[in-house]
Amino acid sequence: MCKDIIVSIQMAGLYIHVPFCAKRCLYCDFFSNTEMKYKEPYINALIKEMELRKGYIGNEALETIYFGGGTPSQLDEKDFGKIFEAIYRLFDVAEQAEITLEANPDDMKREYVSLLRNYPFNRVSMGVQSFHPEDLRFLNRRHDREQAIKAVELCKEYGITNISIDLIYGLPNQTKQAWEENLRQAIRLDVPHLSAYHLIYEEGTALYKLMEAGKVTPVDEELSVSFFSTLIDRLAEAGYLHYEISNFARPGFFSKHNSSYWTGKKYLGLGPSAHSYNGIDREWNPSSLPIYIEGIENGHPTIESEDLDLCTRYNDFIITGLRTMWGVSFADIQTKFGRKLLSYCQKQAQPHINQGLLLQTGDKLILSKSGIFVSDGIMSDLLWV
Repeated sequence: MCKDIIVSIQMAGLYIHVPFCAKRCLYCDFFSNTEMKYKEPYINALIKEMELRKGYIGNEALETIYFGGGTPSQLDEKDFGKIFEAIYRLFDVAEQAEITLEANPDDMKREYVSLLRNYPFNRVSMGVQSFHPEDLRFLNRRHDREQAIKAVELCKEYGITNISIDLIYGLPNQTKQAWEENLRQAIRLDVPHLSAYHLIYEEGTALYKLMEAGKVTPVDEELSVSFFSTLIDRLAEAGYLHYEISNFARPGFFSKHNSSYWTGKKYLGLGPSAHSYNGIDREWNPSSLPIYIEGIENGHPTIESEDLDLCTRYNDFIITGLRTMWGVSFADIQTKFGRKLLSYCQKQAQPHINQGLLLQTGDKLILSKSGIFVSDGIMSDLLWV
């Protein structure tokens, strides 16, 4: 357990946003594009962006590389060859770097999984979302239950054992029994990492429009809490550690890349809509392929940025740290943000400690099991406004 967090503290990360999807999922608000005509210009721009922005994280070695999306498994062998050549030419990549590919289960056919072994991928994260046909149809997913199960089996067959799957709960009309069945199937697959997210009705998505039209109704709060409680209990019984609010893993299999976000480490984000952080500011690329490509081709990336003042950095530290099983350290607060903000945090935390929602264990402030269910309110109370 300690080894995981120590590794995350020492790393810098590289995130590559692959914006292509064969079709849009009902709920997705991430930037993506179904026009594959942009793929070659995107690859060329991505490599040029690496060359232009490699200094953003200083000279730190990359200990994580994460291909997210979109659907990175829409890339082919030629694409991966170009991207990895540039990465290893421009960055110092740690020998044991965690290198993750997000994938759709239906892309993970034998030929595709086999070709992945020609590249340094050692972790795969698959958006399974559900094992029920009616859920997958509703969410506009491309795969079915059998493809999801087969994809996991193929990864293991080809030596990729560090596998994560995503599940979604809180779907309209979803029952407790259906959610329990999803969890039982996920546990039977014996993957070392699982992420589970409540369905969110993001403005602008097809799902949000259905809700506005009265065609779907979100589940009520009591049922949402029940789903989350069942998730925590079943995965704990199966030996998973609840190391972040939405993430569960067997010991030694925490997502090192995502842990960099939660522990405030540097990362460079490449591709349209990708975000970067170096401890001083945030930068992000436009959510438009044509604008992104044009800026890179002209040698002047269209990047927005935000300088982070002391209070903003403190607020980020609280929000990200309290999401994890490691919580936040009073010593770190004083060192990073000063005595005034430490005193403020302690004062704001005390009522929640008294109610058993926050636990103070030595120098650490950690959400209790009951506190996890009201974490948004607790974090809000500790923020400097």
